[in-house]
Amino acid sequence: MLSHLSFGVADLARATAFYDAALAPLGYARVWTNAHGVGYGAPGGNDKLALFPRADALAPGAGFHVAFDAPSPEAVDGFHAAAIAAGGTDDGAPGLRPRYSPTYYAAFVVDPDGYKLEAVCQ
Repeated sequence: MLSHLSFGVADLARATAFYDAALAPLGYARVWTNAHGVGYGAPGGNDKLALFPRADALAPGAGFHVAFDAPSPEAVDGFHAAAIAAGGTDDGAPGLRPRYSPTYYAAFVVDPDGYKLEAVCQ
């Protein structure tokens, strides 16, 4: 259904460092970089997430978050640890979320610009 998402970020260098680290455990990589932004997706593929510097960047409020597919529970754990180490804020430690389904393993973080992110393996 969705082709890609774009986020406005206050500091592109900070955001790039965060997403380089947080998305690597999930198998995603920076697939393009130019003077105006960066894009992330499967290595060798098109971007699914693009970041652009915006002085007026403001993350969406309550109820909005982006969930990234993870290939394994260990990848979810790695995403959470890397995101926290890269300046993110914990918003839900890795673990099963049985209220969603018996096999829903996820972790939640907030990036340095306030975007709410999830990694999930089902």
